[in-house]
Amino acid sequence: MNITGIITAIVIGAIIGALGRLLLPGRQPIGIVLTVLIGIVAAIVGTAIAQKVGVATTSGIDWIELVFQVGLAVLGVAAVAAWRRNRGHTR
Repeated sequence: MNITGIITAIVIGAIIGALGRLLLPGRQPIGIVLTVLIGIVAAIVGTAIAQKVGVATTSGIDWIELVFQVGLAVLGVAAVAAWRRNRGHTR
């Protein structure tokens, strides 16, 4: 992966993570770096799932793939927030 791919993954991860966090009600005790990491993982896994279920790649925005990615980001943010709450990190 070249530097452009890494920067793109960070930007897309930040967007996906932020969308996931915005859709989750309430306050989440996690920082921006963790949100971006969750978004990057959600984007990669969401793309893989979309390809496995047969979502066609288009030249524009793949809306179904985006739904998978954001949904996984919501689940990821919720899981990490719950884990951090249980461990006593309430910053």
